[in-house]
Amino acid sequence: MKVLHIIGGGDVGGAKTHVISLLAGLTGRIDVSLLSFREGGFAESAREAGINVTVTDGNILSDFKTAKALAARCDILHCHGARANMVGALLKRSLRIPVVTTVHSDYRLDYLGRFFARFSYGAINALSLRRVDYRIGVSDVTTQMLIERGFKPEGLFTIYNGMDFTEAPSGASKRELAARLGLGYTEGDIFAGIAARFDPVKDLSTFVRAAARLKDSCPSLRFVVAGSGPQEAKLRALACQTGARIDFLGWLDGTDTFFELLDINLLTSLSETFPYALTEGARMRCATVATAVGGITLFLDHGINGYLFTPGDDATLAAHIKTLAENPRQRADFAERIYKKAENNFSMRVMLQKQIDIYNSILRRLSRPKNKREGIILCGAYGMDNAGDDAILEAILLQIRSFDPDIAVRVFSRNPTDTKRNYREHTFHTFNLFSFTKAALRSSIYLSGGGNLVQDITSTRSLLFYLFTIFWSHLLGCRILMYGCGIGPITKKRNRKLTYRVLNKCVEAITLRENGSMEELRQLGVTKPTVVLTADPALTLTPAEPEQVESLMLRHGLAPDGKYIAFALRNWPDYEKKVSHIADAADYAYAKYGLTPVYIPIERKQDIRAARLASNLTRSPHRLLDDTGTARVAIGLLSHMQIVVAMRLHALIFAAGQGLPVIGLAYNEKVSAFLRYIGQETDIPFESLTASALESLVDNAVDAIPNRAARLVTIETLRERERLNSNLLGKMLSSERAG
Repeated sequence: MKVLHIIGGGDVGGAKTHVISLLAGLTGRIDVSLLSFREGGFAESAREAGINVTVTDGNILSDFKTAKALAARCDILHCHGARANMVGALLKRSLRIPVVTTVHSDYRLDYLGRFFARFSYGAINALSLRRVDYRIGVSDVTTQMLIERGFKPEGLFTIYNGMDFTEAPSGASKRELAARLGLGYTEGDIFAGIAARFDPVKDLSTFVRAAARLKDSCPSLRFVVAGSGPQEAKLRALACQTGARIDFLGWLDGTDTFFELLDINLLTSLSETFPYALTEGARMRCATVATAVGGITLFLDHGINGYLFTPGDDATLAAHIKTLAENPRQRADFAERIYKKAENNFSMRVMLQKQIDIYNSILRRLSRPKNKREGIILCGAYGMDNAGDDAILEAILLQIRSFDPDIAVRVFSRNPTDTKRNYREHTFHTFNLFSFTKAALRSSIYLSGGGNLVQDITSTRSLLFYLFTIFWSHLLGCRILMYGCGIGPITKKRNRKLTYRVLNKCVEAITLRENGSMEELRQLGVTKPTVVLTADPALTLTPAEPEQVESLMLRHGLAPDGKYIAFALRNWPDYEKKVSHIADAADYAYAKYGLTPVYIPIERKQDIRAARLASNLTRSPHRLLDDTGTARVAIGLLSHMQIVVAMRLHALIFAAGQGLPVIGLAYNEKVSAFLRYIGQETDIPFESLTASALESLVDNAVDAIPNRAARLVTIETLRERERLNSNLLGKMLSSERAG
């Protein structure tokens, strides 16, 4: 593999560090070289790092000719920055090799405060980004930003800035480190600082105002800044005006000494991708406070390994700095935790392997046969902010990608932008018949992706819609697989007859998540498809990282080691008549067993009202969560509960998957059917719900808490059975490739 990187050559800061460290690490692993469009510090640093560098004279025609000649002997052209993107976009057609760019920042903010540059270089860069073949964001948030601006997800990748954690700190004393930077030192000084360009997007004025707030209350705090830029005079004036005691160190050639000196690393940016300042500080074990923007939120878990605050909120920033300055134990805990997270996820080793994987994926796609029909349409109740349906979608996508990482997947969604951003797949609106037809003509498999779609208990209209999508996809030439789904109840005679006809005529195979659905198919007379009893795909998902889950809990006032009973409720006819019984049972669980009630929405937009009604009637101490994050975070959250009471089926599935005792409020037969399937017949028909009946089930569930290991054995059996879903899908994909 031979790759040519091209760059303007005037880059500084994070972009410079990323490119040089990346190419230095790739050298020797693959054939990589660098073309810089100017001589100077960037090219010199690249040579010192052992990178094969060619430099042009800065003339655009020379840039173009040299890039074309060098790239003609390469497999991939990789661009960095506006000028390189323009050259890559112009060369794309003549080169006939993939052209890739790394997006190091929000390109709309690159020239903030520079009017003419923004509407010349900025506009050219925005157009060039549309022309290249592939784009690599330096954080998930950068990639999500590109998706929101209309870039196709199949042409996007993510790679995080990596840091070399094998380099140990110098071990010098604070006094020695301060002296190297021209600073004095008094025993007990605590250094809080920031390394950044003095640009408007870095919002260093918030840092200055926070320092001013602490000038009297924390005399041991020393504020330092490393950097320079157009706002330096303004920031120095603001420091004088507010009385903030800040040492401005200027631009530093290397920042190791600076970060080794710091006790608290700060970042106040209005916008970020994934700043090197975070990993540099983490490598030196600095406690960290940063704005909740961009990729920072994926690095910092609030209250676990650092603090987050809203951009511009200098009062909160000052409060967090003060807390860390006054609590050395917490400072040390945060520093150690952020070091471990950075080392495990954002090291140089991880970055280099990810970049090679991206190149391999691009070349693999280039060599893939160009078939007229290829790919999967994935239909389900997606894009409705429902953690259960999100879990189904995530699990199915993981299974598809395990068989074919490059196959095109086209997803129905009620919110195509959100689904595209979250899962990086092509999406179209659930009710867009034109897009659906176009997708069906391009795809070879239609997959009805889990959930309880074939039923009329919600409405006949819903049933007719999903039956139509099956029929239409079949008519347009797709093979039909209904995957890990539930069937029924279908109550109306005409609906049952229509379901029988469509499924028998159009469907090749059906995998079912519980016995009740098997019985429903038998009663419908559906015999032609292959029918296999499996389990819900969501059972295969694992909880999110503990830090993410615990951070969510702390934000809602929940101690990770507390004792809780969770309630996952939903609106339903007569819910308002029954909700007092649920609140009474919640109070009972707290009074008798010390279990704090926690009300959790699974479908956030709809469930929050039901949760709030129960919360308002609950007299004991309790918590109401307005959001549970992603499906995997919701699973992790429920794993911290002792008992889960739910109307929502997927709350029961998530909790059962973690071995918890569960209680089902069976508003629908699917709830009872699932509990029978896992051997926990701990449900009560919703219409029969009373406080005393629910309290009795709570008593039984408390007695069952110690039997977690036995329940996990049952769930593992179901996970084995669930693999029949992916086995059948794998056979269909294999036959498509063979055909």
